[in-house]
Amino acid sequence: MKMKFLVLFKISIVVFSLALISCDDKRVFEENNDFAGKVWYVDSLQVFKFKVEDISKPYNLLVNVRNSENYPYYNLFIRYYLQDSTGQEIKSQQTELILMEPTTGKPLGDGLGDVYSHKFEILKNFSFPKTGTYIIKLKQYMRQDPLPEIYSVGFRLENVSKNKD
Repeated sequence: MKMKFLVLFKISIVVFSLALISCDDKRVFEENNDFAGKVWYVDSLQVFKFKVEDISKPYNLLVNVRNSENYPYYNLFIRYYLQDSTGQEIKSQQTELILMEPTTGKPLGDGLGDVYSHKFEILKNFSFPKTGTYIIKLKQYMRQDPLPEIYSVGFRLENVSKNKD
């Protein structure tokens, strides 16, 4: 009897989680890559391929990061490279992501246990020049290699929300 209850409970949790995820009407694309051993190597370029079908509206481009509270720095420098379907680079920039309060070391983001999730907007109201498949590549630009206590990194493309004021 306990076994049946446990199986039903686990199935209920999965169904509920999927229902919550599917309610995200802003998301156009989202993918996350987990790191084996919770380390991100400098030469481990994270690549995400996505399609843009409607160029009449702007999008927000975000980077997802999951780290432990034992991450040794308050920040994370990354460089992103955005390419169109021909491989031509249309945007590239190094950016600093703040994972913890610099003065206190208090973790920022959404936490569960000792793991924290972050969403960082790297491009806001971005208009793609043409429809097609795009690639964004993410590279860590820290001095430590490998960079410890990083569980995963990801990319999210979302519709720009309209204010209803």
